[in-house]
Amino acid sequence: MNTSIKPSGCTNLKLRQLTRMVTRHYDQHLAAIGLKNTQYALLSHVLRLGPLRPGELAKAMQMEPSTLTRNMQPLVAQGWLTISAGGDARSRAVQITEAGIEKREEGSQAWQAAQDSLQDALGLERISALHVLMDACMTTLNDPEAEATDSL
Repeated sequence: MNTSIKPSGCTNLKLRQLTRMVTRHYDQHLAAIGLKNTQYALLSHVLRLGPLRPGELAKAMQMEPSTLTRNMQPLVAQGWLTISAGGDARSRAVQITEAGIEKREEGSQAWQAAQDSLQDALGLERISALHVLMDACMTTLNDPEAEATDSL
């Protein structure tokens, strides 16, 4: 590890600033079809993962369950998601509706435009390096032992 490199400023603040900028970028593209980036991501996860319990969905999205519940409410109100009884009396299942699949498909075009625009602005090499770095950071934060093993 190179100890001569010293980060300047607060890592959390810098990451939050960057994520807010990127979120605004995607939200601007998705606003034309009446979605926010978080809503598009939620529809995409439910479509990909199939009917699943809210807790499983929150875990898959790295999201607090209360935040997931708050974010799902407008999607349920629009008829894009349903929450029904799960496998037992105490569980529930989140499922995407036909209208939700259509809205997600409409959103995928806006999302792709946002993705392409961001890649044009930052450059494919920088985006690729950012993905590698973010994936490594998330792996390490999810499993601190992985960092120790990787560096051996």
